[in-house]
Parts: sequence; C-alpha cells; structure tokens
Amino acid sequence: MRTNRVLMAVVTASVMAITLAGCGGEGDTPKVPTAGGDEASGKASGKATAPSGGDDVAAYVSAQREWVKCLRENGVDAPDPDAKGQVDFGDNAALKKNTKFLDASEKCASLKAAVPEGLENANQPKLTPAQIKVKRDYADCMQKNGAPDFPDPGPDGTAQGSEWNQTSAGAKRATRVCAPIIGDPADQPAGKG
Repeated sequence: MRTNRVLMAVVTASVMAITLAGCGGEGDTPKVPTAGGDEASGKASGKATAPSGGDDVAAYVSAQREWVKCLRENGVDAPDPDAKGQVDFGDNAALKKNTKFLDASEKCASLKAAVPEGLENANQPKLTPAQIKVKRDYADCMQKNGAPDFPDPGPDGTAQGSEWNQTSAGAKRATRVCAPIIGDPADQPAGKG
C-alpha cells in the first residue's frame, strides 16, 4: 500500500512538474484563474484572500476547468473535472508518453492549480487508531532527533501542513533515525543473501 501511495505521488509530481513549464506568451503579466471564472492579474494587490472550507475546493474546480479548456484548445481530448476537480485521463503511463498531452500541458501549466490540503486529506483513507499512533510517534521522533519543525499529525492522523526544512542535516539525521517507526528500512543494515 505504501508503494502504491509513493508511486501515485511520483506520477502526480511528474505530471505536475511537466505542467509547470509555463503557458503561452501573452503579455508580461501572468493570468490566474479565479473562482468567478475571470482571470486576475498575477500582480500582488496587497489584499490577502485565503480561501477556506468549500471555497478552496470551488476555486480548485474552477481552475481545473480552465486548465482542461486550455488542454482542449491545444488538441487534447481531456475529460471534464469531477465535482472535486479531479481529471481522470486513464492510463498515466501512456499519458506520460503522449507528446500532444505533454506539449499542451507545458502550454497550460500556468492554469494548473495545486490540490487544496483539505481535499487532499479528504481523499485519504480513514486511519485506524494504531496508524494514527504511528504517525504521532514518527512526528515526535522527528522533532526530538533534529527536525523540530516537523508537523504534528491532526487528530485523525492526516498531515497538518507540509512546511518543514527537509534538507537540513538535522532533518536528514532524524529521517534515518525515525525510519523504522514507519516501516522504512532506510537505517537498517543490508540483509545477507
């Protein structure tokens, strides 16, 4: 199960990385889709408007619709996003080899939105009390062994933010020390065979 989650994360990250190359060349000011369907200037307005609750999902779905529209305008037969903004292209392996999709993704990258954290957590399976304990133990271990900014899991075990310094020497050490808690053999000696 962990392998499938890691594989899905790698595939998703690969597709997102491809799409982040940039879209079009109209003007110097990037356009960003908004929940209202209009495009807003990429320039800062000085107003902080962080969507919350269902607003972030609505904004995400709207952005996904704009992204799909752009893909279609660039020759890709893309399906409509579902109610949660997910777009099912089918076979991801074939998609990564489809040059028409890759070209369109590059052109439409500026319209591709990140999945809101609340929606990402809602798509995860419900954890058992034992799994939640493992996540809490892992976070505690990470914090005590060099990654004090490692986030604590929420009451249901889901991630509560992902902002922590993963590249520091302390974080790398903590990752090695704590790996056995989550069943990662990163710090285990090589087996004989």
